[in-house]
Amino acid sequence: MALDKNGGVIKQLNFFEEEISTIDISTTADHILSLDNSNEKHIADIYLALVLGVRDYFAKLGFTKAVLGLSGGIDSALVSCIAAEALGKDNVLNVLLPSGYSSSHSIDDAVQLAKNLGTRYEIVSIETSYQSFLTTLEPHFKDLPFNIAEENLQARCRGVILMGFSNKFGYILLNTTNKSEAAVGYGTLYGDMCGGLSVLGDVYKTQVFALARYINREKEIIPINTITKPPSAELRPGQKDSDSLPDYDILDKVLHGYIEELKGPDILIQEGFDEALVRRVLKMVNMNEWKRFQAAPILRVSPKAFGMGRRMPIEGRYLS
Repeated sequence: MALDKNGGVIKQLNFFEEEISTIDISTTADHILSLDNSNEKHIADIYLALVLGVRDYFAKLGFTKAVLGLSGGIDSALVSCIAAEALGKDNVLNVLLPSGYSSSHSIDDAVQLAKNLGTRYEIVSIETSYQSFLTTLEPHFKDLPFNIAEENLQARCRGVILMGFSNKFGYILLNTTNKSEAAVGYGTLYGDMCGGLSVLGDVYKTQVFALARYINREKEIIPINTITKPPSAELRPGQKDSDSLPDYDILDKVLHGYIEELKGPDILIQEGFDEALVRRVLKMVNMNEWKRFQAAPILRVSPKAFGMGRRMPIEGRYLS
């Protein structure tokens, strides 16, 4: 950018792309540039940053093709759109991995997205693999009730299949976990946390929705049902994210205050957030550092991304 003697911006080049411009410093600018600091511009910049990040990651490391698990949910839909923009539609493979708990509309939404983007897709059911694991473990699990162990088995079946595609065809697996989920540990190691690059690991869930609406600003690319339906991992009947997490509108504000703004629990409570919720959320963030320590590298689009942008001790008890 170029500034006048009073600090006003008189010229600014485009973000996230190479550009050359010549400025004559011997003349006085006729006007000060009006900068767009709206939330819409902010979301557009995040989108362009993520596209550039994926494109550079692949180009500079000599990779050309990407694979991802396309669930019919909004996170994987957004990653598929970003990948298609960054790498070209012919270089993205979407793998749909339904189980017995997957809803038909999720499969339909995923297929429709792939068709809208013009990207390839494969449908590989995990039900046979999942049932095989259950049979193997049944003598050891005995009559214990269905819980997170069975849920995580499904995620890990998907991870194994996606890594199989990656290894066989030389594709890089794109991780689709968002920052809200990564913050509170809402993900399965060696399952949905697999990947060579985390595209949304620095993007909160509320920003994911905003990015989806940005992509659909001119026409429907991401099926509207993907955006409007309640988020769910679909690992048990009727499951919704809200069963185990606060509403994302509230959760993301608490997380942003703690992670980006470095506010402790006392300050957050003073600002009006429920005390029990604050202490629960911050405890979840701290308890799950060990998961993030093993996660894929994250594209950074905020002042405090997990990983190199936020180095914390795994076993810290600094809020106890």
